[in-house]
Amino acid sequence: QVQLVESGGGSVQAGGSLRLSCKVSGNTGSYYCMGWFRQAPGKERAGIAGISSYGGTTYTDSVKGRFTISKDNANNTLYLQMNSLKPEDTGTYYCAFFSAPGTAAITARVCLSNAKYWGQGTQVTVST
Repeated sequence: QVQLVESGGGSVQAGGSLRLSCKVSGNTGSYYCMGWFRQAPGKERAGIAGISSYGGTTYTDSVKGRFTISKDNANNTLYLQMNSLKPEDTGTYYCAFFSAPGTAAITARVCLSNAKYWGQGTQVTVST
């Protein structure tokens, strides 16, 4: 079991920045990936950034160059640094964890569309 608790959401004006955190607890194992998903109002939840257990990262085009995913293994925390925020970034942000026992390596891209455990979500609102 893996538990995920997000924090850091809030309201910001367009062009501003926020940093989301996701505290991870439980047995992650050695091979996994983690991701950030976003659910905009009236839309389905979609992956926007992923990171593998060995540090590889990937992003969707909509956030590439503005968002940075990272993890602090010592503190068991996943981050999403969001810069140059736009109104279309508004939504509920979820961190997610995925692993596949027996799989030696899982790429970051896997976590743009797969999740085994979810956090509770944190709201981000970007105003004009």
